[in-house]
Amino acid sequence: MKTNIYVIYGGKSVEHEVSLKSASAVINSLDKNKYNIYPIYITIDGIWCPLGLLEGKIEDPDELRKTSSNTVSKSIGDFLLHQINDNEKNIVFPALHGTNGEDGTIQGLLELLNIPYVGNGVLSSAVGMDKVIMKDIFAKHNIPQVKYASIQMPSWKKDKNKVYTEIEKKLDYPYYVKPANLGSSVGINRAENREEFEKAVEEAFLYDSKVIIEEEIIAREMQISVVGNDNPKASVPGEFIMERPFFDYEAKYIDGKLIPVIPAKLEPEVSDKVRETAVDAFKILNCHGLARVDIFVTDDNKIYVNEVNTMPGFTNVSMTPVLWGATDGTTYAELVEILIQLAFEKHEEKNNLLNTRS
Repeated sequence: MKTNIYVIYGGKSVEHEVSLKSASAVINSLDKNKYNIYPIYITIDGIWCPLGLLEGKIEDPDELRKTSSNTVSKSIGDFLLHQINDNEKNIVFPALHGTNGEDGTIQGLLELLNIPYVGNGVLSSAVGMDKVIMKDIFAKHNIPQVKYASIQMPSWKKDKNKVYTEIEKKLDYPYYVKPANLGSSVGINRAENREEFEKAVEEAFLYDSKVIIEEEIIAREMQISVVGNDNPKASVPGEFIMERPFFDYEAKYIDGKLIPVIPAKLEPEVSDKVRETAVDAFKILNCHGLARVDIFVTDDNKIYVNEVNTMPGFTNVSMTPVLWGATDGTTYAELVEILIQLAFEKHEEKNNLLNTRS
């Protein structure tokens, strides 16, 4: 009997469009002799829209869109009542990025339903999304990272000048100011002085109720994919460079053509250290399945963990699958299959735990 795989994508997130591209690639990689594929589109308003059993290939990610007059709660109820085949083998691939999908919300629902799903669980997903909590945990475990501070909206509203002054005592300009729970493409600004800092914080609070501030560091940013459950393995590091004379931290926020370099040009011992640190970060956040760990490497080969993405972009040209192709020749379809099997293994392990007193 075939396995039913429900690929969930879209969602209430600024990364909605990227999610459609990831889902399209995942769906097209699946073996239809092995899987019954059910795409589930979540609109930008949060309404779940099943597309039914998929027969062919997806030529354009826009084919995965669907409209509905349902409410959010009714659409989820309809999905649970009419789409999930309880007496068959099921798994969910949540190809969701950012808030309302990569942050533990979907994972919590799937845990309650006792349905196996690809990727990280509730805790690691939530912590990986919240940059402040993630960095606080790394600090407890002596994971190297740049100096940072955070601002909560209530204290900021109460006395803005006091908050700004306290941050300036802790950190040296220039800063990068970010919403704590969004991807790096939205709400981020660089600040060299108080005036720019105030404007950056104002904008960041449009997207989240918590803001993180980091000291600028001039470094190359490595991306490493980590895959596994109890014994995770790290890919070779990769990086993006710009078609310009130099590329530093600031340049990643300037429009330009990015060129992937895989593997990144690092001394062997530095590359090994970067990979080891990526696995350490993965384990500390209790990750399983997959994650992409972003790590800064300075000119004098000091390393600093930037962040962990618990459901990174997953198109055919995204770093995660490309890194594994360069590491050991794993194809996109093979990587998807590995992640599915890891999900079933983790689900079985959880189901073997006792839920009552012995």
